[in-house]
Amino acid sequence: GWPVLRLCSGHAGSIETQRNRVGYSVPMASGPSDDQRINLGAALAGWVLPGLGHIMLGERRRGFFAMAGVMILLLTGLLVGGLDCVDRDEDRLWFVGQACAGPLVIGASFANDALIKSGRVGKLLDPPIQSGRLPPGTPPPPRVSTFKGLAHPNEFGTLLVFLAGLMNLVVILDAIVREPLSPAMNSLSGRRSSDGGGRTA
Repeated sequence: GWPVLRLCSGHAGSIETQRNRVGYSVPMASGPSDDQRINLGAALAGWVLPGLGHIMLGERRRGFFAMAGVMILLLTGLLVGGLDCVDRDEDRLWFVGQACAGPLVIGASFANDALIKSGRVGKLLDPPIQSGRLPPGTPPPPRVSTFKGLAHPNEFGTLLVFLAGLMNLVVILDAIVREPLSPAMNSLSGRRSSDGGGRTA
């Protein structure tokens, strides 16, 4: 009365089920399909707004969780380190990873140039020179704003925004290869989550 299971010789790890007399069968476990779609639109949406790619694919809960995680890291980094913790000129390698968090990071970099580095916010001061004078032919160092973040707070802010970019990069890569949910599966997952919430309440 039990279903007969055997390994397929053509695909390692897949299981082919054979129906018994009653017609009962075990669901077949198969590997990744060869014609798996690449969701470039979901990837672009996930870069514009973290988690939006998963929401477009029907994975609303996963998308909102990803959005919350990335945005908490990003906003915390900007609050701790200030706008100048995102600097595409002075911290180019860090900015490459930070830019994966989306247009908000690029906007923060432009705001840093337009407000802090230009002197529109705060004053620009000449940096101190240890020897008292510059060697001949050496260009003067750039002036520093009084609003520039220094020491550990600026470093922590740079790191947090960088981690936000890396997290969103993982989310984007997951959205590229994830299969979109059908409307039936989306409604079923919504009913399950609502039923779980009702039991918890």
